[in-house]
Amino acid sequence: MSQGDHEQHDHSEHHRMMIRDFRRRFFISLVVTVPILVLSPLVQELLGFSVQVTGAGYIIFALATFIFFYGGWPFLTGLVSELRERTPGMMTLIALAIGVAYVYSSAVVFGLEGRFFFWELATLIDVMLVGHWIEMRSVLSASSALEKLARLMPDTAHRKVDGEDSYEDVALSEVRPEDTLLVKPGEKIPADGTVVDGKSSVNESMLTGEARPVAKSDGEEVIGGSINGDGSLTVQVSGTGEESYLAKVITLVRESQEASSKTQGLADRAAFWLTVVAITVGVVTLTVWLLVGQDVQFAIERMATVMVITCPHALGLAIPLVVAVSTTKSAQNGLLIRNRTAFENARRITTVLFDKTGTLTEGVFGVSSVEPLHSDYDENRVLALAAALEQNSEHPIAAGILTRAREAGVKVAGVEDFEAIKGQGVTGRVEGRRVAVVGPSYFAEHGLSVPGTEDGGQGDGGPAGDAGEAGGGPAGGTRVYVLSEDEPVGSIVLSDRIRPESRQAVRTLQARGIACRMITGDNEETAAAVAGELGMDGYFAGVLPHEKQERVVELQQEGEFVAMTGDGVNDAPALARADIGIAVGSGTDVAAETADIILVNSNPQDVTALVLFGRATYRKMVQNLIWATAYNVVAIPLAAGALFWAGIMISPAVGALLMSLSTVIVAINARLLRVERAAA
Repeated sequence: MSQGDHEQHDHSEHHRMMIRDFRRRFFISLVVTVPILVLSPLVQELLGFSVQVTGAGYIIFALATFIFFYGGWPFLTGLVSELRERTPGMMTLIALAIGVAYVYSSAVVFGLEGRFFFWELATLIDVMLVGHWIEMRSVLSASSALEKLARLMPDTAHRKVDGEDSYEDVALSEVRPEDTLLVKPGEKIPADGTVVDGKSSVNESMLTGEARPVAKSDGEEVIGGSINGDGSLTVQVSGTGEESYLAKVITLVRESQEASSKTQGLADRAAFWLTVVAITVGVVTLTVWLLVGQDVQFAIERMATVMVITCPHALGLAIPLVVAVSTTKSAQNGLLIRNRTAFENARRITTVLFDKTGTLTEGVFGVSSVEPLHSDYDENRVLALAAALEQNSEHPIAAGILTRAREAGVKVAGVEDFEAIKGQGVTGRVEGRRVAVVGPSYFAEHGLSVPGTEDGGQGDGGPAGDAGEAGGGPAGGTRVYVLSEDEPVGSIVLSDRIRPESRQAVRTLQARGIACRMITGDNEETAAAVAGELGMDGYFAGVLPHEKQERVVELQQEGEFVAMTGDGVNDAPALARADIGIAVGSGTDVAAETADIILVNSNPQDVTALVLFGRATYRKMVQNLIWATAYNVVAIPLAAGALFWAGIMISPAVGALLMSLSTVIVAINARLLRVERAAA
């Protein structure tokens, strides 16, 4: 494990420890809060019940003291740290509020005239603990994306023994450049390298976004973490560790996440000024009343009332409460919110970048057409022969043909003498006849003309399913041929099908002034065909993972607020760099962990719902902030005694009640949030 991996692991473990600590403190404090609420006189008055216990005040004091020091410990130590670093923030403000509440209430218990409000102290600590617990969970889930990326690599490799024709199993950390590795069928490729022997199809979709397995033979490069197909490959290693393709993707994700975290500075500045206001108003209130001749008890009571009312309960919860409600409701409607700030900012989206494979398309092969090439064969008979062979194959094209056969209700016969022709296709005996499903490379190998080619050319080589446009397939499609006794009787075209919801998603977003562009690693012809069919505003073709990130940055520099929607490892850096990263639920765990928002139903149309719901959420946030601010503007002067001359004053207990009341109003308003969705 590299130093960077160790640092990442230690960082994640530290966050896990903090999450466990906040969770434990919250639940224990919550249990102790219950008797405090039951025994508090003001709570009894409000709820209309009475519980008389001898020494109730001292019992409440003891319980509140426990909560103050146990539940409030993270905030008290946070106060010390922030003051030591001369950066007072939210921890300072929370510690100040609970400190004043505790000291004043304790003084009341031991003789100072007034009414204590330990119940407010306890509930304030409970709320702040659960808020920080949720926040820490969000931080950890964001950092876990890098760990999931690293898990794509296998633990061991089959390395050739020097001077021998045998192989030994070694740990991946022992593999070095120039080593020769054997990759068996179905295994993950252990490292970047070049094929020196063998032929196979390699699934690179997790890394490059390309849906079709890519044919690999001598001299071609392979990427560590991709999955080998049904052939064996001998690979000479070119890159390991930090020099590997996957490691570079991990670095891009880490850098993007660190860059986006700088926006947290805004919240710190807001907390700083809120702290300044609370301290200033409290001290001024105490000083003024002492100067005008009031006694110490009165001055302390006024200061305590100000400090409690200035406590950021309603103001601090105005946004989190709305987001907590919106996060729950959005999850019930197919939107999983991981980054709450990004969700709120969905209203600002001006451009949505859609990855093609697995996002706009289904990411799996489907039969787009079946064409008979012989008068004795119709579509169903061609499909039946192909399905009979492919039922013994694990190739992605086989899955597409078998799915179409089931949908068409075709009866699939058994197969005998099945054989995979490496790099060309499959063959066997079906109902006594020799049948084959092959790609154009089969014709080239046997010196035959590819059916349908006017010049009698041999077509492109490669196994069935890796022929690309060879043999007359459409843009982005793959054509395979069905032979019966070596005579072509039909052809089948397979392609990565466009999701039915993609067209509506593009139209509804464009109707709201949001540009829709496609970004893909596929070739120009395929990209143009899909973008044209969907009516996109533009597309980027042949884009590598680091280039996807660069395209996002270019759009941002042009003033666009960019949402990136994708599903693969190759999308992870772009998802992290975009203003809002959106992963489809059917995609990889890495994409989901890197993204801010996950479309659980893998429905591109939910991007529109995200924008609408984000706007509604923002409106609720503004409403709550206006209320919380207006409440403080009115309540703080009253708490300080500005209308004392008119006989109007607020006691500390009433101040605590008003603060709680403002929180209830904020919470009710948050619950009124409704999910908006685009019209189908």
